[in-house]
Amino acid sequence: MTDQKKRTILKTVALSALTSAVLIGCGKKEEPAPAPAPAPVAEAPKPEPLKIAFAYVGPVGDGGWTFAHDNGRKAMEAEFGDKVKTSFVESVPESADAERVIRDMAQQGNTLIFGTTFGYMEPMLKVAADFKNVKFEHATGYKTADNMRTYDSRTYEGAYMAGVIAGSMTKTNTLGVVGSIPIPEVIRNINSFTLGAQSVNPKIKTKVVWVNSWFDPPKETEAATSLINGGVDVLFQNTDSSAVLQTAEKMGKRAFGWDSDMTAYGPKAHLGSAVINWGPYYKKAVGDALNGTWSTGSVWWGVKEGAIDMVSVAEDVPAEVKAKVDAVKAGLKDGSFHPWTGPIVGQDGKEVLAKDAKADDAFLGGIKFYVKGVEGKVPQ
Repeated sequence: MTDQKKRTILKTVALSALTSAVLIGCGKKEEPAPAPAPAPVAEAPKPEPLKIAFAYVGPVGDGGWTFAHDNGRKAMEAEFGDKVKTSFVESVPESADAERVIRDMAQQGNTLIFGTTFGYMEPMLKVAADFKNVKFEHATGYKTADNMRTYDSRTYEGAYMAGVIAGSMTKTNTLGVVGSIPIPEVIRNINSFTLGAQSVNPKIKTKVVWVNSWFDPPKETEAATSLINGGVDVLFQNTDSSAVLQTAEKMGKRAFGWDSDMTAYGPKAHLGSAVINWGPYYKKAVGDALNGTWSTGSVWWGVKEGAIDMVSVAEDVPAEVKAKVDAVKAGLKDGSFHPWTGPIVGQDGKEVLAKDAKADDAFLGGIKFYVKGVEGKVPQ
């Protein structure tokens, strides 16, 4: 290497060292490379809503049994929002059609199914046996399975309160009931209405006409007309339409709404409405399914749980009568009053409940007799 080249290399090295020294002296340093941005965290997929289906025995309409169930469905839907997705089929007969509809609901991916009338019990049991991953809820029945629960409302409490009003307002001491299907639930309501009336008026007699249907406005109208022509001046019903109240309105008599507030159908005839609020139970049942605590069994709710009430009592009902109804309601709520407290005598004069004895749910669930004061025979 020539001396000239050596001097050039030494100068370059020296210049580089000097430059580095100057930079360090000025406080400048080489910046580290920026760290790579973290990968975005994927959001967990939103859980699919619980699919729930309801089978209704009548049309939803704007009054009665099915209307009350649908109001309960809407209240539950409002409670849980997008956690649930509901659907319903209305006017499903208590026949082979019920099994077809309920089976179709299960096949469509509904994992909670409500059947809202007594006649769906056997069809639901059949479908439940084939769809073990689906939870079934049956209204007013008594048979259960591992994946089928029963639920009911103590409608007899509303019937008793209606009776207290009817017994106070009748002028003929003759009351009438339009009955649907002669099962213990309905017979119990007829008797409870009579017992409530007799608690304020021992002279009360009750006549019954059966229509053998839950919803048949023409038959209900015919039955109500027959009762009025037979001397009845206050009507009660265990049917689903407003026909009985409307008939009383047209014929100048008094009557009650049933299952929902029916004031608008007969404002002059209307004495009050014995209503069911299904909302509390539907919220409980769906909550159980969502949080994994659902189990089989039987649930029976009344005034105490907010499921039964007497509403829109007519203005001309005396204050003392309204006070009696309020006292009954308060007693039902705190458990200090039971409508079926002995002595209670059957139609044949034999004691069915001893003095001070209170009917338990087993007794109430098996009533197939009329109490004293109810005329006619229980259909077989």
